Order: sequence, then C-alpha cells, then structure tokens
Amino acid sequence: EIVDSVGLTLARGQVLKTAHLNRLLDGVAGTEHAEMINMSVLRAMTQAYYTPENFGHFGLNLPRYGHFTSPIRRYADLIVHRALIRAHRWGDDGLTHEEEAALEETGEHISMTERRSMMAERDTTDRYIAAWLADRVGSEFEGTIAGVARFGLFVRLDETGADGLIPISSLGTEYFRHDAESQTLTGERSGRVLGLGQRVTVRLAEAAPITGGLLFELLEVEGRRMPTPPRAAKGTPRRRLARRRIKRSHEAKADRRGR
Repeated sequence: EIVDSVGLTLARGQVLKTAHLNRLLDGVAGTEHAEMINMSVLRAMTQAYYTPENFGHFGLNLPRYGHFTSPIRRYADLIVHRALIRAHRWGDDGLTHEEEAALEETGEHISMTERRSMMAERDTTDRYIAAWLADRVGSEFEGTIAGVARFGLFVRLDETGADGLIPISSLGTEYFRHDAESQTLTGERSGRVLGLGQRVTVRLAEAAPITGGLLFELLEVEGRRMPTPPRAAKGTPRRRLARRRIKRSHEAKADRRGR
C-alpha cells in the first residue's frame, strides 16, 4: 500500500524476491520518496534469529548462509567455530553430541539474549541523549517521521539520531485517523496527511532522562507551517497524558528499531 501510494508497484501477483526490492530501491533513489520507502522496506524485514536450519539470506540473495564474525565476538560465533571443528575433525574441542542435539534451544536462547542486550544498549543511549538535551527544551530541530502510531508520531532528529514522540493530543482538536497499513495519520476535517518519511521541524517540549523519553511539538511538515494548538499548562491532564505516552512508546520504539 505504501508503494502504491507513490505510484510504484512491487512484485504484484508474484513471489517477492530480492531483485524486486533492489529495483524498487533503485527506482526511488534520490527522490522525495526514498527515505519513506527505505524505512518501509527495513521495517517489513523479519528480525534475524539463530537456528540450526539453513534458510539462506534474503537480503544477500544467498541460498546458504551462516552468520560468523572474525575475530570471534559472540557466543553464536563460538558455536559455528566449534561446529566446523567437529565437522572437519580439526581437534577435540568441537561440539559434543549433546550440544549438537540442543542447537535449536541454544539458538532460541542466544536470539533472546542478543535482543535483550540491544534493548539495554538503546535504552541507555536514549537516557544519555535525553539528559544531554534536557537543557535545550524549547529549541527547534529538523528531523524525519520515523514511525506512526494511533497515539502519535515518532520523529528521528537529524542532529543526534534520537527518537521522540509527538503525542496525537498535541496536534490540536482535529481528529486524526490512523492507518497502520499506509503508516499515516489523516486529519478528518483538513485531510492533512502525516506519514512515514516526511521531513519535519519540531520543538523539544520535554526531555525525561530517567526514562529516556523525548516529547516534541510539531511546527512544520515538508516546509509547511502547522497550526499551533494552545499549549497545556504543566501538570494539566493533557500534559500528564503525554508523559504516559512517553512511557508506553518505549516498547513500540524498541520493536521498530530492533528490526
């Protein structure tokens, strides 16, 4: 649906292959739609996980693929290394029969721990960035809409790469309809469409170092000034709701960035 919205097609009626995506990305390179399509393609990909089954690598278009880094940095690398030792009889420190039989369970475990480590790293980075930006509340920043949810927009800042939330409640009194397929919010009265990949100017409204959350106010979309809704006083229900939105957005943000 996102591809159709910019007048392109993607493997309609066919099995999706790597070549289809490459043609799509080449076709939008250097255009106003490039960032939106790149984000959408990345988000559509399944998160990588470890398994003894060989499913190849879709992105690299390889029918056989084993993930390995050198020098060895992770437990997954050590398993591959020891599997090679066992298969080629290069020594006595290859995988045992018991370890080979448990590879499915081991793959599930290290996939889980890798995601947990990534989330911890990102949460830590978010908190440091929020602490650094705490003195810049009220400043304006350029960025890109990097995610759309029924409760608001996620914006990624050019300057720091930090993600923050524009609560839907801060967009004024107009009702915005959320379309998960096209990743858009559409104003029922104005018809204004806010979507993935659009360039925006935002004002930092709040930075919460403890949670790593950032709250933004939307000022411009693709160079067009947005109507300015009346600001809520600190501690009012709308402001308290926005703080709750920060907390709720972390899980969605982790899922979006982890792909």
